[in-house]
Amino acid sequence: MTRPLRAHDFPPPVFPGDGPPLLTVAEAARELRCSKTHLHNVIHGRVPGLPPLPVLRIGRRVLIRHEGLRAWMLSVEENIALHR
Repeated sequence: MTRPLRAHDFPPPVFPGDGPPLLTVAEAARELRCSKTHLHNVIHGRVPGLPPLPVLRIGRRVLIRHEGLRAWMLSVEENIALHR
């Protein structure tokens, strides 16, 4: 017997363009190709050499703006380039 399908069994909808405006930690980790645990460490500033990733907190839920993730990635790339 199969279990009933639930809303979280389906991937989030994909919108044309740059993607959804808000990402969950799991979605952002997938985009960065790292684990959720590592991303939580980045968010809380526990990774040396990386600035904390800005997030939006709604209750216990942690969301990351897609444009904020891109801006953070660019700033990390610029810092790496400056320190070489």
